[in-house]
Amino acid sequence: MLDWTDRFYRRFARELSQQCWLYTEMVNTGAILHGDQSRHLRFDPCEQPIALQLGGSEPADLARCAKIAQDWGYDEVNLNVGCPSERVQSGSFGACLMLEPQLVADGVKAMRDACSIDVTIKHRIGIDQIEDYAFVRDFIGEIAAAGCSTFIVHARNAILKGLSPKENREIPPLKYDYVYQLKRDFPTLEILINGGITTMAECQTHLQHVDGVMVGREAYHNPWLLTEVDAQLYGAPARQRSRAEAMQALRPFVEAELASGTPLRFIARHILGLYQGQYGARQWRRMLSDATLLKNADWSLIERAIQEIEASQARRETTE
Repeated sequence: MLDWTDRFYRRFARELSQQCWLYTEMVNTGAILHGDQSRHLRFDPCEQPIALQLGGSEPADLARCAKIAQDWGYDEVNLNVGCPSERVQSGSFGACLMLEPQLVADGVKAMRDACSIDVTIKHRIGIDQIEDYAFVRDFIGEIAAAGCSTFIVHARNAILKGLSPKENREIPPLKYDYVYQLKRDFPTLEILINGGITTMAECQTHLQHVDGVMVGREAYHNPWLLTEVDAQLYGAPARQRSRAEAMQALRPFVEAELASGTPLRFIARHILGLYQGQYGARQWRRMLSDATLLKNADWSLIERAIQEIEASQARRETTE
């Protein structure tokens, strides 16, 4: 979710669900240790519970970043061992680390020694042509021995050469049964499933076999899905709000960011999917992705977009 789940999207997501865990985009250890920490680590307290997702392979650097994450107030630090991008392979982290379980185990131990917050792993079920279940089973066994008790499993192989990151999310077949078997083989570990999940009904089905579900792309492109999470998965009272009311609740955050110098386009790009599947969704996306309209725009552009989509929906209801 690099460049997707930044703090602007996460603040929007938290407006839709009060209970779900939020994860940052993957941040490599070098960016944290040698770059602008505030840019990479800043978050609104309302985003909690929140996990910092790290990319890296050097145990000492991972340990330093885990301690920094704790100091910044994160609830969890997650090591990404599942990203298939060639960009991260060149830095010797991401999915290629599944071929070096001892190095991953050393990193987990170093992080656990450096902080008291949860240290978790996100990974795939295999690499390239390695498709045997025993591979991912043995990988988890070695990492669990180092003290990790939570594994987020993307139920596809990672193809390190020949497929783009987008193709890696679509072409390798999903093998949910591998993840279910991991839970049976490691009943004391927390096993979460990821990959191709798009509905609450699917989440409920998976939760009969595993401990949790991570939803990525669907939660971004169809964020209204998150409004079902609290009631269906956490037993909280359902919040009866319209999409327009959810946006109005976000207004103080947006206006504060604009006042601090953040261009509206940085926020608007993350709310384009709000009306996904609804009449007027195309008009909403058009207005909030138009570079000319966004230039020097303020909250009034979002207000106009809300008014226009509601007027379109009212006209449609009148003619039906």
